[in-house]
Amino acid sequence: MKHAQKKEVIRKLKAKKVEFEHGLSDQEIQEIELKFDIQFPPDLRDFLQTELPISDNFVNWRLGLNSKDEEIYIRQRIDWPFSGIVFDIEHNVFWMEEWGEKSNDLNKNIMIAEIYYETYPKLIPIYSHRYIPSEPHKTGNPVFSIYQTDIIYYGYDLAHYFAHEFRFELSDKFPIIDAPNHIDFWGDIES
Repeated sequence: MKHAQKKEVIRKLKAKKVEFEHGLSDQEIQEIELKFDIQFPPDLRDFLQTELPISDNFVNWRLGLNSKDEEIYIRQRIDWPFSGIVFDIEHNVFWMEEWGEKSNDLNKNIMIAEIYYETYPKLIPIYSHRYIPSEPHKTGNPVFSIYQTDIIYYGYDLAHYFAHEFRFELSDKFPIIDAPNHIDFWGDIES
């Protein structure tokens, strides 16, 4: 997002009662990425460095640096997509063809899924069960709504995601996006 676009999104989020603190510093970003083994895509990083949303259901990354309880909560949020995959392997018939033949051994199936999962673009929680992939490491990644393996595009980029989630219109400063960038695995199982 360009500066004027970012300011518009933040202003409209504030109008929807989203609370913000001052943005994250370069040092905080580095500490967060190291601590949680993530890499913010450039547009999310820039957004979080402008102002940090702290309302309920947003990830308060700053607290994650200073509070053990918040660190645990953030780690659970980061692990949520894999937990949902495991649930659907255990209780439903979810299995990806690329993982090979499904075994009768549940633990083996979970181990295979985890091996593959580690190769997929890592998802970064934004709000509730909405995630943005860290790869490709570029501006314009889509935002997914993820609940177990019920995965849908919830915004074709960060700005359009916020407009969709918080129900506001974007001005003509924003490009019209006809289709999301493809994201390996997550885009392949999108419902």
